[in-house]
Amino acid sequence: MFSSTLLIIALVAYCCCAGMLFLYGLNCYAMIWLFVRSRKEQLRKKHTLLERVERKMQADDWPVVTTQLPIYNEKFVIERLLKAVCAFDYPRDKHDIQLLDDSTDETAELSRRLVSDYQKQGFRITLLQRKDRAGYKAGALAYGMQVARGDLFAIFDADFLPPPDFLKKTVPFMIGDAKCGFVQTRWGHHNRGFSLLTMAQSIGIDGHFVVEQSARAWNDLYLNFNGTAGLWRRQAIEQAGGWQSDTITEDLDLSYRTQLEGWHGRYLFDVVVPAEIPTDINALKSQQYRWARGSIQTALKLLPAVLRQKNTRGFKKLQAILHLTHYMVHPIIVMMTLLVLPLLVWGQDVFRPFVIAPLLFLMLVSLVAPSTLYVFSQLVAYPDWKDKLRFIPGLTILGMGLAVNNTLGVAAAIFDRKGGVFVRTPKLGAMAVSGPKDKPSKTARVYLIRRNRSYWLEVFLGLWACAAFARFMFVSKFLVGPILLLHALGFLYVGVVSVVHDRRARRLRVWSISE
Repeated sequence: MFSSTLLIIALVAYCCCAGMLFLYGLNCYAMIWLFVRSRKEQLRKKHTLLERVERKMQADDWPVVTTQLPIYNEKFVIERLLKAVCAFDYPRDKHDIQLLDDSTDETAELSRRLVSDYQKQGFRITLLQRKDRAGYKAGALAYGMQVARGDLFAIFDADFLPPPDFLKKTVPFMIGDAKCGFVQTRWGHHNRGFSLLTMAQSIGIDGHFVVEQSARAWNDLYLNFNGTAGLWRRQAIEQAGGWQSDTITEDLDLSYRTQLEGWHGRYLFDVVVPAEIPTDINALKSQQYRWARGSIQTALKLLPAVLRQKNTRGFKKLQAILHLTHYMVHPIIVMMTLLVLPLLVWGQDVFRPFVIAPLLFLMLVSLVAPSTLYVFSQLVAYPDWKDKLRFIPGLTILGMGLAVNNTLGVAAAIFDRKGGVFVRTPKLGAMAVSGPKDKPSKTARVYLIRRNRSYWLEVFLGLWACAAFARFMFVSKFLVGPILLLHALGFLYVGVVSVVHDRRARRLRVWSISE
């Protein structure tokens, strides 16, 4: 039997968790409001800047741009990437391409052949292969910057397909705004229709890129570079201390350090670069783990400096806190799931109407707010937005189920601040669009994701939430119970699908190694 003191502590902890989720949820509405408030004015300013640059520029005034392509074991997508970058409609003598290849498989030889072919066609392309992966992606970008002749750097991950006019649409913002340190464009999805999983992910990504990035950029809030599909200024990178690998989200880290040095970023809502969405849930979990860990690492590293900034308004600092600590919602969800069953079993009387009513309000707002943001992002970005709304429940369940995986990432950031291994997200090229119909040839290098056994915790929490839901129904707390049912569905879905996808991947043997 729990003592009264323990029950009170558990109840206070549960209510505090609900309050924190409410705060993060409320910020979704703030992002929507900031987007709506600023959109027209930002479009006007953008057109004014572009007209000014166009009047001043001559045909030969384009600056030298170095496009950096950091890759590691990307045999399925490297050829497609190089073809897209070499198709840029930018003056060829002003466009250098660096293929930063740290590969340890046959991709290295494929890179050498492709680069040689493009060099013969007159492209200014070089292959840089390091002896080791020191600093991972950050180390590769820094290495390439040392030998680059340009002062502007476009960066693309291996699975991105930039349009031919990418540089023509982004470089003018660097020309017309001397304090613009970086430009970030919107991610698209060239395989969103692969499965229900990829459709759900695409909507979640749209929430960030359509609404949140726009709202931050247009309202002078801290903006993050997303690691790819963007443009950097050399001076901004160097003044901020260069690419650093003490966090595993080097992009988020550098973008905040740059803004702390007085530079600002610009976000281009209407420049869309398609990318590949993970088709395997374990690849998604690997990606989410890296983002969760890296975000909290960056928060621990830079939030003190953000809060010490003079002449920075309080709202901007608050948004930085919510932005960098957003992945804390996942340990909060796990904590609430663990607490609710003991409270119901040993202290069901604590859930009296005066406790249930405010709790229900806080939890409903925190649950509905992200979905509202996702719906709004589809409304703004797509004419057929109504067709995509049926995937919102799936995204909600997926988000709940990823809480265990992301909590592990948060814990790793708190207890180990030494950066960590950069675990890249697998890219499958054409197979991520059509699906692998047959096994690859025996001569192909086997790519496997390192097995993630967090699914045991996910299944356990799913069953735990089921028990709590049953208890809620037994004691007639019908209003709050359905929220627990969502938790149960989420944990069980992610846990079970993780096992299914792991077995499928090892049978087909087409997925990517983790490091």
